[in-house]
Amino acid sequence: MKLFAGIDAGQSRTVATIADESGRELGRGEAGAADEIGQDANSTRLRDALRSAYDEAAAAAKLPADARCARIVAGVSGYEGRVYGRPPALPCDELVLLHDAVIAHAGAFEGGPGVAVIAGTGSVAYGANERGETVTAGGWGYLFGDEGSAFWFARRAIEDAIRDEDAGKQNAFAQTLLRHFGSASLHALVRSFYAGEISRTALAEFAHTAIERSASDPAGERYVGQCAQALADLAVRTMARIGLHAGPLAFLGGMTKSAAMKAAIASAVEEAAPGAKLVQPAGDAVSGAVLLARTR
Repeated sequence: MKLFAGIDAGQSRTVATIADESGRELGRGEAGAADEIGQDANSTRLRDALRSAYDEAAAAAKLPADARCARIVAGVSGYEGRVYGRPPALPCDELVLLHDAVIAHAGAFEGGPGVAVIAGTGSVAYGANERGETVTAGGWGYLFGDEGSAFWFARRAIEDAIRDEDAGKQNAFAQTLLRHFGSASLHALVRSFYAGEISRTALAEFAHTAIERSASDPAGERYVGQCAQALADLAVRTMARIGLHAGPLAFLGGMTKSAAMKAAIASAVEEAAPGAKLVQPAGDAVSGAVLLARTR
């Protein structure tokens, strides 16, 4: 029996699935973040996350210690064709590293055409048309882009709270922020982030707390709307670049799962691209990685 594996290596967590040649899942495992933002040549962040997630999946599949995969496809957040830290080492005949948007797209459309917008800790869009033309938009990272992402949501909330404090105004979200992070003040919160005491992932997690409260919190509802608009705009730009003005269009990632965000995204897309066909993704990113591993 030939074995194949797909890995979704993100900024918050890494998920691996091992499957047989028919695509039947044999085992699944998880590990921590795998992106290489801010890492140097000695970093084992990516290497460790991929191996830990794979080993957990292999254990779940009850594979023998010497089992090897014919091919492993790993989609890595922000991957640009090179590994900055120590290279991954996995038990396979062929290891293929791709941008994580590619595997998310494959999972969403089962290898067919469409535009996938992925919003988690960061954000990015990837589109492919019937002619095989592809485009990536967004994904510029937490300092210069990632509009509509969880980090972007939290950063905007903090920026607005800081601006209001400097102007001597009350901010509707300030106390929510301080309670969430256990900080005594906005100055303490900001220092904790700069000092590395609050990670990018932990900062981004605030977005999910705020989204849960958005139905009863006008301030949270406003940020939900801003995120949805940013993601809809990213989708429209991507569709235009490959001539898929009608889609199909799918939104994936942790920021797109709540009922509040789904409704806001649907409304923003209807306004920005009324002819676009919004569809539910057929599968997740790790299933897309497995599909590519089996069919490349």
